[in-house]
Amino acid sequence: MLSFFGVCPGWDHMDYAQRFRLIRQAGFDGVCLGWIEKYEHPDYRGQPGLARREGLWVENIHVDFLKANHIWEDTAAGQAVFEYYLKCVDDCAAFEVPAMVMHADIGHNPPTVSELGFARFGRLIDGAERRGVTIAVENLTRTAQVDRARLLLERFDSPHFGFCFDSGHRNVCRVGHEWLARWPERLKALHLHDNDGTDDQHLLPFDGTTDWPMLMHAIAVTGYRGPTALEVGHEGRQEKSPEKFLALAFERAVRLEALRV
Repeated sequence: MLSFFGVCPGWDHMDYAQRFRLIRQAGFDGVCLGWIEKYEHPDYRGQPGLARREGLWVENIHVDFLKANHIWEDTAAGQAVFEYYLKCVDDCAAFEVPAMVMHADIGHNPPTVSELGFARFGRLIDGAERRGVTIAVENLTRTAQVDRARLLLERFDSPHFGFCFDSGHRNVCRVGHEWLARWPERLKALHLHDNDGTDDQHLLPFDGTTDWPMLMHAIAVTGYRGPTALEVGHEGRQEKSPEKFLALAFERAVRLEALRV
């Protein structure tokens, strides 16, 4: 199964039904959905139904990452983002989406790790267990920082809590590859994209410096049976139509799928 999450040229002028139709026509089986009102259409909660009407499986939602640091803070903003994440868990259950993907922090200077933050994550995971939803944190933190996602995985051993392996973050931050061997059963989702090792560029696979045969083999060894899911943008590509870009993205996804051996 191949899944798409990303941005195509010309999409600013298309509604989501059109976008999903083009994704399906390109050959993809599923989609991941942005669950962030600031960046998505105000009716973003209508996306699951639109995607399914076009024959796509909804793999997961990606919740707001720009506010991720607040969850560690004893502030009004911290409480607000925690309540937003709780609502996202409820949304997954309500819209029959199996998982939500989130960040445990963002940026170069996240706040200090706090027991309040751990307690909030504990409540999120409890809620996910009750609602039959999975939460997946991304590998992200640079090695010079405290790896909050790893600390969470070590603290909360729940079948409803695992990680989303992001190949682009791994290629820049050098964090997360070891998780595939340490916690193979906790791999819940993939974000596959490329970069040149200096920044999170969301290039199409094989346009950067990622060692894809090595990485896809490591994923295959975990026994993960979920979709080969792209998380890509179109900047720097010559393809100026969504159809051409999606065709190329599908071709790259097929190549990745063939390497899962």
